[in-house]
Amino acid sequence: MTGITVLTLYAVAAVFLARSVLSERGKHIDLLVGVFAGIAGFLLHASYVYESISGTDWSLGIADTASLIGLAITFVALLAATRPAYRGIAALLIGVAALFALATGSGPAGTPPVAGGWQLKAHILLSVFAYTIMSIATALAVLLTWQQRRLKSKHPGGLNRLLPPLETTERFFFGTMEFGWGLLSLAIFSGLVFVDDLFAQHLAHKTTLSLLAWVVFGLVLLGHRLFGWRGQRAAGLTIAGFAFLALAYFGSKIVLEILLQRHWG
Repeated sequence: MTGITVLTLYAVAAVFLARSVLSERGKHIDLLVGVFAGIAGFLLHASYVYESISGTDWSLGIADTASLIGLAITFVALLAATRPAYRGIAALLIGVAALFALATGSGPAGTPPVAGGWQLKAHILLSVFAYTIMSIATALAVLLTWQQRRLKSKHPGGLNRLLPPLETTERFFFGTMEFGWGLLSLAIFSGLVFVDDLFAQHLAHKTTLSLLAWVVFGLVLLGHRLFGWRGQRAAGLTIAGFAFLALAYFGSKIVLEILLQRHWG
């Protein structure tokens, strides 16, 4: 029941934030309703996730990890909504987070608790937030590509009305990429420091794929700084890097938890 309530609040937030961008009248009322619903949904979602995780002594299965990512997406979306140019993107992000929220507590029972102190838990949270930011960067890469194609085809209507100007979307994309790459660097470093035998305890694939994603994302940023990479080249590499990251995070968990009935941590 709580999940449905969170989904409803997020849906209301997404609709009214979108209306605050698209409508000519009642922009401020739409914005207030959207932000209020988003904050209410975020707080309820946060308590829901905390209860689900702490109730099993920090047991993080696939479903709760997905829900935690959705919670982090909502947090970033609410921050983005404070900037008028980014409110349309915030509406889209909250709509995505609504789907993640439904995953809370829906995973299979029996997931063992995280066996480690605050260091390992900090590494897990850092990893989740890094994945979240890179997910948003990838979504922005897709939107950027779509926006460019619509403008070239001289049909800028539809979803483009919800998005900021192309240059603003691109600036948001690269800013998010830089922040996410920094977080991913910290997450990988903290894993090397706090996780024993990172390449030995059936984590080799996860570690290798995360490092590959880190290299690809770093290449995008380096190419942008040195050679002015942008547009489809930057977006394509970002999507490829995210594919590695998604396999590292969820591919490894699916293989371990569902196919092999094992858990790490």
